[in-house]
Amino acid sequence: MDTPVHPTEVACFTECYRPIINGVVASIDGLRAGLIDVGVGMTIVAPHFPRERDDDRAIVRLPSLPLPTATGYRLCLPYVSRAVRARIARASIVHVHSPFVTGWLGANFARRSHLPLVFTYHTRIDEYAHYAPFEPRVARAAMTALTRAFANRTDTVIVPTRAMQQRLRDIGVRVPIAVVPSSIDVARFAGGRRSNEARATLGAHDDARIVLTVSRIAKEKHLELAIDAIARVPHVRLAIVGDGPDRAALEARATARGARDRVHFTGALEPAALPDLYASSDAFVFPSATETQGLVLAEALAAGLPIVAVDTPVNREVLGGFGRLVPPDPQAVADALGPAVMGPRVAGAVESARLRFGRPRQIEAVLDVYKAISLCRTFGTLVRDYAPGSESYR
Repeated sequence: MDTPVHPTEVACFTECYRPIINGVVASIDGLRAGLIDVGVGMTIVAPHFPRERDDDRAIVRLPSLPLPTATGYRLCLPYVSRAVRARIARASIVHVHSPFVTGWLGANFARRSHLPLVFTYHTRIDEYAHYAPFEPRVARAAMTALTRAFANRTDTVIVPTRAMQQRLRDIGVRVPIAVVPSSIDVARFAGGRRSNEARATLGAHDDARIVLTVSRIAKEKHLELAIDAIARVPHVRLAIVGDGPDRAALEARATARGARDRVHFTGALEPAALPDLYASSDAFVFPSATETQGLVLAEALAAGLPIVAVDTPVNREVLGGFGRLVPPDPQAVADALGPAVMGPRVAGAVESARLRFGRPRQIEAVLDVYKAISLCRTFGTLVRDYAPGSESYR
């Protein structure tokens, strides 16, 4: 019996998609672009957003409602219409990207259609417990239990770092876990151009040194650490690219620290603008300790920027020996930023980013996962037995 090398169509279910701009969306779009390059189609099933119109017929929207909290995200209704089922009927793999409503809808579709189910673990949802409308410790325990239960219903979980592989094992995930970093377009970020126009966007109209961070402005990103640090580094500016619910609070914090005139909030910008903004900055700061990978760290590496990041297993793994890793302390960050903004572009960082985060590498690894599950389903073996000696198919 002939077995296909890889599927020709993937049904992707995600709670988070455009018009939202974040790392999950960038990861899904990168995966889709890479799969298309090798002849694999992807239909994306995502929530409907008011006033959002999709010209792309490969995007299917589900009915949704606003969440009860102040957020731009939507709550999908647990209903897949006959029309939606017809749009994804050709899929031979279901790939879900959240353990919430759309993830369970994808899991149910996979079960009823007898299709393999892959889950990419993009987000440590337990670190978002402060958004839940009840006690944070209870919310954190519930979100951890949800992650474990959902992951164990799948054939394979994909994580972007070995640190997250260990995290899932620690909370009781038993299914095979493949370590596949999310990709970026390395050439695009390496090819950014320094310009006065881009520097003006970042709030610099002179020769001042600029520290850049790209992030959703929210509690879990710990941007207050970057503001407190920049207040201790005279004559250096901080540009925060992104938006979110904590912007007003961080603006007030910058004022209270006496650094409001040196902290510039650009708001959300189109992804196409980012390469030139990296190229027009002098260093990159990454204060978050809650990431599963942190795509912007990979982007800053590809741009060759000196990087200062909080020392966590994930950040250490993504940087791969580049950058300065420091404790989550304002003075430690400030002490590292001083020399970083005066340093040259980092030799070897672009090649490191290409080898580890280039799109061809990700697509080859994801296709290996798809192939492993398909073969095991065909011949009735366990997925974990497919790749001897390595549960991550590497």
